[in-house]
Amino acid sequence: MPDRAQPAAARRIVVKVGSAVLAPGGVLDNAAIARLTADIAASRARGVSVVLVSSGAVAAGFRTLGLTEMPRSIRDKQAAAAVGQPALVHRYAELFARDEITVAQVLLTGDVLDHRSRFLNARHTLTTLLDRGVVPIVNENDSVTHDEIKLGDNDRLSALVSGLVGADLLVILSSVDGLYEAGDPSRPIASVADTANARAHVTGDASSTGTGGFATKLDAVDIARAHSVPTIITRGPTDATPAPLAAVLDAQPVGTHFPLPEGASQRAARKNWIGHAAVARGRIHVDAGAARALTQRGASLLPKGITRVEGAFDAGAVVDVLDDAARPLARGLTNYSSTDLARIAGKRSDEIEAALGYTYADEAVHRDDMVVH
Repeated sequence: MPDRAQPAAARRIVVKVGSAVLAPGGVLDNAAIARLTADIAASRARGVSVVLVSSGAVAAGFRTLGLTEMPRSIRDKQAAAAVGQPALVHRYAELFARDEITVAQVLLTGDVLDHRSRFLNARHTLTTLLDRGVVPIVNENDSVTHDEIKLGDNDRLSALVSGLVGADLLVILSSVDGLYEAGDPSRPIASVADTANARAHVTGDASSTGTGGFATKLDAVDIARAHSVPTIITRGPTDATPAPLAAVLDAQPVGTHFPLPEGASQRAARKNWIGHAAVARGRIHVDAGAARALTQRGASLLPKGITRVEGAFDAGAVVDVLDDAARPLARGLTNYSSTDLARIAGKRSDEIEAALGYTYADEAVHRDDMVVH
């Protein structure tokens, strides 16, 4: 099937694993974590970069606090997360070290993803870690964030992170094989085009240690699709299926696949928003050399090629890029504010830090965040 061919071509994936997989009954399952890390290591060995969105902090920590069941109060959940998160990441670090893989802990909250400058900070951090060969382990900042604990939804977070890093695929590892036909748990539905129809097959029950049911996973599918990222939901690593990611990347018929609508591009929605729907907050004028690099080579816009900046805008704003005759060349998301761009205009990338006191990125506008007219 054509929609099964897409996962095999993925080069950057986000993997979400739930508490019911990692810590059934509130106790970390070391065997499951070992299988997962080995599966991720094997995926990286075949050239796939991986962001891991991991639940399990609260489930890993509540028994240490003397509790006998998953806490219900916000205070107990926050305390359990504070205890469980370092234990969970430490275990990941130990197991990934066997394959000489470095991990990084990244704790995010909803306001990070809703605030444009924080969004850019988070994206640059994650993409830099991936470029350096590190596996980012992402979780909600449960120990201090009330709303995120109340929502309890790392499925949604994984979908937002997929858009954040420009993933080719989101894989949600669950305690079930996928989406089953209503009343028929014998095998999962192979592919689902319409999540609205799929909800008729959902019971909405959560596990004893997890906080979301299958309905939250379908919400995540919708969010991921809005970011032009397809999703596969399948069972996490077990004795019978120790390497679900390998199965996905080998295009084996596992889990339930939620492909993008036919004809949709992985990058089309984002590029369309930048190029047409977004409102430009300013203008950047560039010299002839930069204009050629943008239009002929598909290059990023470097500060060296900037001659003038118009308007007042923050980092992350949509800006128009014009040539020396004020003709529109492109539109994109700027990495620097108008004030900072004015200070680094005409300078080489290695001169940014001397001019600003810091370097946020070598590019004024990265080519991945730009639409050339």
